[in-house]
Amino acid sequence: MSRSVTPGSAAGVSVPLLDLTAQYGPLRQDILAAITRVCDSQRFIMGPEVEALERELALLLEAGHAVAVSSGTDALLVSLMALGVGAGHEVITPTFSFFATAGVVSRLGATPVFVDVDPVTLNIDSQAVERAITSRTRAIMPVHLFGLAADMAPIVETAARAGVPIVEDAAQAIGARYGDRQVGRFGVAACFSFFPSKNLGAFGDAGLVTTPDASLAGEIRLLRNHGAEPKYLHSRVGGNFRIDALQAAVLRVKAPHLAAWTEARRRNAARYRDLFARAGLAREVELPVEPAGYRHIYNQFVIRARRRDALREHLASCRVGTEVYYPVPFHRQACFADLAASRGSFPVADRAAESVLALPIYGELTPEQQEHVVSSIADFVAGRPPAR
Repeated sequence: MSRSVTPGSAAGVSVPLLDLTAQYGPLRQDILAAITRVCDSQRFIMGPEVEALERELALLLEAGHAVAVSSGTDALLVSLMALGVGAGHEVITPTFSFFATAGVVSRLGATPVFVDVDPVTLNIDSQAVERAITSRTRAIMPVHLFGLAADMAPIVETAARAGVPIVEDAAQAIGARYGDRQVGRFGVAACFSFFPSKNLGAFGDAGLVTTPDASLAGEIRLLRNHGAEPKYLHSRVGGNFRIDALQAAVLRVKAPHLAAWTEARRRNAARYRDLFARAGLAREVELPVEPAGYRHIYNQFVIRARRRDALREHLASCRVGTEVYYPVPFHRQACFADLAASRGSFPVADRAAESVLALPIYGELTPEQQEHVVSSIADFVAGRPPAR
């Protein structure tokens, strides 16, 4: 697929972690037209753009109902609110994820119960979920981390036996599949993020909740608008979780391109595998996995490397952008220090936090840029200085 990697062969190439301008260019006129349409209508809160986006995304995600909200974080928060999660309740989450996964639980006065992650996929350990169930468990929140689905079959079985709902954190995994089903179709609700760096990104914060349950969808719609129905009459205390019409209009332009963008990321992931193999780096760098029966959408291409911090410094010298997702697991965060769950043993998450490194993977990445990334890593392993 790719030619051999020559040390220093791509000197002078710059590779940002993410290049949103490359995606924006071909869509600029359509996006500006959509923004102008909203501006001309002067309908900025809810309205036809939001309603159309919800219909279109429900079809795209094979979901019964879709409710657009203000962010991926608020999607998680309002879903738990709709399920009545509060003081005295527990919600099981992986200890290795973006902070919102656990933060929304604490914001509701409930207790996040952390479990370790699988050593191969870095997704929630399904056996650990079963061990964490108690009489206070009100929800299980698996995360489809970096674009790879969690192992849902055993989690679904555990949840069914315990009579506990599943809320999928699919913020990074729109379009990912587990078997013959998209993520988002294994629980009572699923939460997606349209943060600009996502495979489908807005021009700011935006999110979505999907659910097969019409009653739950109605409750989420109520809560996203301060619990008011009709106007100024509040049956519940909700919040302002509304998506802006401008963001909905932008997402409507971009959503039809999602499949092509995701396939481009998948091609880049395959090219990385080929380049790493040709460079003989298997012992130094552990690549992300895509188990049989899964479809990874590569929101991030996260390797695990020895001497991670030194490698990251070297790559910065080579003009290669990287990021560490995530340097501190939940059980080591100061804000959770008082939780009994934080005093458990989470060796896989601890090791992951010391070794993970995200490489550029966006769809517009060129073969030359990828060769520069891998040759720079090969130079580091061989002790060669950055190419100039």
